[in-house]
Amino acid sequence: MKVDELIKTAEDDLKESFAHVDEVALYNQEKVLNAFREEQIALRHFAATTGYGYGDEGREALKKVYAHAFGAESAIVSPALLSGTHALTVALFGVLRPGMRILFVTGAPYDTICPVIWGDGNGSLTDFGVTFNIISLTNRGRIDLGNVAANLGMWHFDMIYVQRSRGYELRDALSVDEIGRLCSFVRKKGFEGCIFVDNCYGEFVEKSEPTDVGADLIVGSLIKNPGGGLAPTGGYIAGRDRYVSLCENRLTAPSVGGEIGSYAYGYQPYFQGFFLAPHVVAQSLKGGLLIGRCMELLGYKNYPATNKPLADITRAIRFKTEKELCDFIQSVQEVSPVDSFVKLEPWDMPGYEDKVIMAAGTFVAGASIELSADAPIRKPYTAYFQGGLTYEHCKLACRAVLEKLLK
Repeated sequence: MKVDELIKTAEDDLKESFAHVDEVALYNQEKVLNAFREEQIALRHFAATTGYGYGDEGREALKKVYAHAFGAESAIVSPALLSGTHALTVALFGVLRPGMRILFVTGAPYDTICPVIWGDGNGSLTDFGVTFNIISLTNRGRIDLGNVAANLGMWHFDMIYVQRSRGYELRDALSVDEIGRLCSFVRKKGFEGCIFVDNCYGEFVEKSEPTDVGADLIVGSLIKNPGGGLAPTGGYIAGRDRYVSLCENRLTAPSVGGEIGSYAYGYQPYFQGFFLAPHVVAQSLKGGLLIGRCMELLGYKNYPATNKPLADITRAIRFKTEKELCDFIQSVQEVSPVDSFVKLEPWDMPGYEDKVIMAAGTFVAGASIELSADAPIRKPYTAYFQGGLTYEHCKLACRAVLEKLLK
């Protein structure tokens, strides 16, 4: 089958899925628009500020827009949060204290968070006397509620930690409904602590967020979904007031909390990116579905299968050899608008145990809401594909990737 015929077949197969993605995008766009209108966003909120940032209207309005759209009591939205890992770290150290215990219910967390939890002598939570239990997912990739109940019966936990996206694991992302069932389940079991969700890659994929269904804190990166491809850096923490306040004290200082924080470049990209985010996420989801279906038609295994509901923007595609994997990542780089000429090599990225090869020819460095792909160099050889600001770019990239693969 020729490449264009393959793509046309895939698009025909995906008509219902595309229609559902569009429906969710419209719902979320209205939700975000209502947040802007409710908070009466005006041009003055885009203005740059310097120094301490006392009385920074833009910073405060941006927090309220995020909280409103995410069904949260309050939020932190800050360029001082340098990445998703940094935002997660600030939130964890903000909420937890020596002697507290975390229950990880989705297995070990993403590679860059592991040293934050149990690093030895590096300033990790373990160094500060925080302990943890880890529960693996079931063979079907679902939260093991029976094991959760058993742990809650044996130990006192102060936090339950959920990773919504798959990370570098071969599993489907967790749906908001499943996270909601977990929240309801543990509350009925008497858990009174913080339900904490790593929400990276999941924002606006569904009509609700974990904070709508019982999570106390959600955390993510602005160069992923909620930044809409325009936010140049930053992260967010959203949820219940008491926990967000603790996180503000860790981000700045207990004496000033969320009362300070300026940004000398202005907030327009953050507001505008958040406004565009539901549409951009939809473009990314369609692009991922397209390349996923094409790869399925060629016999490659996908996670999730393209006939399954989506819960995040990432797609895992398994390859037979390291060379095939690296060729796929390289082909994504070659159809990028930035650095398309770069020849990729696996390298020792900070925070990862294995060498990683990464295609990220993006306008914002490392932005995974833009078309990108990466993979740890380990078996089973799996590429993690995500992003795409426009479906048209995703389709052109899909054509180029398939032409190279079919040679």
